[in-house]
Amino acid sequence: MNYMPGTASLIEDIDKKHLVLLRDGRTLIGYLRSIDQFANLVVHQTLERIHVGQKYGDIPRGIFVVRGENVVLLGEIDLDKENMSTLQQVTVEKILEELRAEQEVRTKTEKLKIRFCQERGLVLPHLDTLDEY
Repeated sequence: MNYMPGTASLIEDIDKKHLVLLRDGRTLIGYLRSIDQFANLVVHQTLERIHVGQKYGDIPRGIFVVRGENVVLLGEIDLDKENMSTLQQVTVEKILEELRAEQEVRTKTEKLKIRFCQERGLVLPHLDTLDEY
């Protein structure tokens, strides 16, 4: 096997199932169909996988074009071990409901931290912007 620099080394991974972790935290699973010198990806039969605790749900997304600067991790999925996961698959509605509940808890915790800091005279500017979102 010859060494190929940069994204050219991914040519052997075309048409294989991959997991792509994006900079915004999303996880995509699908078949790598195309790449370029900037690590831009085209992923086919894409699923967006959402994890909450020991559960996960898959949202079908179809063909997904990912700009290279947004890729944090790209890895081939071992098809023999794919179904050996200890995680429980649930419906999309159920996982979105659990994700919403988890985000509410996180938001409440952050607001308590802000109030705790402000009561003690600490002003953390990056924490004050939580209400803007």
